[in-house]
Amino acid sequence: MKIGVFCPNWVGDLVMATPALRAIRLEYPAAEVVGVMRGYLAGLLEGTGLLDRTIVLPHGKSGGWKKTFRTVAELRREKFDLCLLLPNSLRSAIWGYASGARERIGFSRNGRSCLLTKRIPARDRSIPHPVLEEYLRLAEGIGCRELPQQTELAVANGELQQLDEFWGKHPGVNRDEVVCFNSGGAFGAAKHWPAEHFAILGKRIAEELGKSVLVVCGPAERKIAREIVHGANHPQVVSLAEEELSLGLTKAAISRSSLLVTTDSGPRQFAPPFGVPAVVLYGPTDQGWSRIAAETETPLQLQVECGPCQQRSCPLGTHRCMRDLSPEQVYATVVEVLSKRRENRKAAA
Repeated sequence: MKIGVFCPNWVGDLVMATPALRAIRLEYPAAEVVGVMRGYLAGLLEGTGLLDRTIVLPHGKSGGWKKTFRTVAELRREKFDLCLLLPNSLRSAIWGYASGARERIGFSRNGRSCLLTKRIPARDRSIPHPVLEEYLRLAEGIGCRELPQQTELAVANGELQQLDEFWGKHPGVNRDEVVCFNSGGAFGAAKHWPAEHFAILGKRIAEELGKSVLVVCGPAERKIAREIVHGANHPQVVSLAEEELSLGLTKAAISRSSLLVTTDSGPRQFAPPFGVPAVVLYGPTDQGWSRIAAETETPLQLQVECGPCQQRSCPLGTHRCMRDLSPEQVYATVVEVLSKRRENRKAAA
């Protein structure tokens, strides 16, 4: 049996899809499972054993008709017995239909029901439903009975080596007690916590807790990462901004950290699989969408009359939900979480 899984297009969503992928492995241990995804996600699940292979879909300017036809031909050569569509988009259903798979399973939304052979009823999107649970509903739709809740990731040796090389450039920084900052958010600026807040927080962590701070970033967040380091003005606060960036390097950095302070963006999901505690700063988004079964997460969100608005940029121009979440509030939570981590380690020793 060969199963094609059309994967989510967002980093965090792909991590939240790993329980569904594990459910497929458990239900169909002899099946070949092929992940179909965007190129920038292709290596994210390396080492987990969840996928046997990946097929990269063309995207944006890297597409074009020639590439599209080549990809359709590649998909049809796979002769999938079944394809599972994790994204809700019409585009993913068109790809699934074009693959020639005998069975095509997905949620019945966005006018794509006619392209599916089995339609899973879609829930009301005005009510937040955890994305992880939605993916498990799709796995149930193809007969999966065991539905794990834990997300999974692995770190490759090459990714750890890249991290070691980074630390080699910063010999004076304490690499044994690292707090990672993730300031990004491809969703939009509304999810961002101000760089000056991160800078104040980083300086306090370095000065008062004696820990180093590593600001992780993607290519679009290099400028913000540099601003945080400059604003903190402390030798123990550094960033990945000058490195050759990859999801693997970010994953390795977070996996080796003591704590992650993060906005509600993709790399936030890198902490739970490695048991790393995370302080998650929510602004315009409802926590219900990205809720996972992780006791290691501590959410922080201000209750403002205009939120959560789910907007990519603040329609009022004030960005109160994030700007009014003070560095002092976050620092107090960081101290509490790190203290609890020390107590848990002592109890386990």
